[in-house]
Amino acid sequence: MTRTTSNWAALVAAEPDLARTVEERFTAFTHHVVATLRKDGSPRTSGLEVRFLDGELWLGMMPGSVKALDLRRDPRFALQSNPGPGTGMDGGDVRIAGRAVEVDDPAERARYTEEVEPPEPFHLFRTELTEVVRTRVEDDRYLVVEIWQPGVPVRTFRRT
Repeated sequence: MTRTTSNWAALVAAEPDLARTVEERFTAFTHHVVATLRKDGSPRTSGLEVRFLDGELWLGMMPGSVKALDLRRDPRFALQSNPGPGTGMDGGDVRIAGRAVEVDDPAERARYTEEVEPPEPFHLFRTELTEVVRTRVEDDRYLVVEIWQPGVPVRTFRRT
């Protein structure tokens, strides 16, 4: 089954409130967790910094890092926002799943480095989103889960 993908700009256009919340969660802290797939198919989690620039969600990595090599082999990833200090998780828990596309085009890399000063050399991946999920507690009573997938309006579930 092939999943539909979209870039960050598509989420912003389709669901601006959710996109704003997700971006706020990821920009509140520098480091987050990405899950990639090892050669044997087992998951690998690693620390990562992300950037939202020009309608895209970017993943930058050190050259030869195992997460970059994982993504070159199998581009599927899951990205978890940093919950912050303590256990309050103000703003909720945010996860993004998708595919990472390595960017080798010098002009595209130059546009990225105009905004971000990564250590050279580096791997740069543009993301294609398959799912964005926000989980939060509402009124200290309900667990609220919002799920967005390309081409589908946000679905919201509440559980007590």
